Amino acid sequence: MAVEDKLNNMMKDAIWVGQSLFSRGKVSGSAANLSFRYEDKVYVTRSGSCFGRLGEDDFAVLSMDGTVLNGIKPSKEWPLHLALFQKDQSADAVIHTHSTYATYWSCQKWDGVSDLIPTPTPYLKMKVGEVGFVPYAPPGTEELFEAFRNSLKETNCYLLENHGPILADKTMLEAFYAIEELEEASNNAYLLKTTE
Repeated sequence: MAVEDKLNNMMKDAIWVGQSLFSRGKVSGSAANLSFRYEDKVYVTRSGSCFGRLGEDDFAVLSMDGTVLNGIKPSKEWPLHLALFQKDQSADAVIHTHSTYATYWSCQKWDGVSDLIPTPTPYLKMKVGEVGFVPYAPPGTEELFEAFRNSLKETNCYLLENHGPILADKTMLEAFYAIEELEEASNNAYLLKTTE
């Protein structure tokens, strides 16, 4: 596949995933961001972008050290994306949402718990693995980025306390499947908890 074709396909997948998450109520307004890595560049949704209207002009292009290469201001949480790409060289996509049920679980107290979503089905473990936890710091701050880097471990899926989920995977579609499974498992766990 030609270089340009591969980049175009990755961009199309990212736009489709963003629009799908929006149309299905998994994100709202401009409260989400996603990115993909192609060669030595990272394409991150721009600051203030809405997944429902996502297009090719809504992506900032960054070098792996965070330098903006195309003049578009990236989401303020771009350092979270770069941290995941730097941690796992096999990951080429990151999605961060404020989806309802995963965010609910991010607001629970998790002292000493190593795996956060108490789901009885096997699918979260199969598609996502362990869900890590990042202590609270205000969104978009260096305090959050430092807390995130300090919380990184084997997994590529985390709940940011009182904020929402972020995860990385090999491709944008695999990241989409994983974030969908995380939200579904979080919903099931919530329903089970409230009917105990």
